[in-house]
Amino acid sequence: MGHVKGIGGLFFRAKDPEALGKWYRERLGVGGGCSADASVPPNQWVWNVTAGPLVFAPFKADTDYFPADRQHMLNLRVDDLDAVLAPFREAGDEIITNPEWDDPAVGRFARVHDPEGNPIELWEPPASE
Repeated sequence: MGHVKGIGGLFFRAKDPEALGKWYRERLGVGGGCSADASVPPNQWVWNVTAGPLVFAPFKADTDYFPADRQHMLNLRVDDLDAVLAPFREAGDEIITNPEWDDPAVGRFARVHDPEGNPIELWEPPASE
């Protein structure tokens, strides 16, 4: 039997796909033409990522972990939460934090929303020992 090795893409609807794609590339360095792996050159269709953990978890329909009017929340693993949040602060975007979300064994978290209101959770895993 074959085995799934990871997520090969994330596809979602947008009112203005071109503008939203540009926002993700410019604000977060995410999407086609971006590379988080310095050893892999960018190409227009692929976002090259580094290997690491990925949580795949359905939530109860009435969860309050992310907005009730959204079916999903994107969680992005980051290497320096404060640096990733800098462009959001500079733009005056809302950044949501909660001390209860942070745990030395799990990492630090913050939430932002894209221009179409989709929630994005940013996760900085704990430093490797």
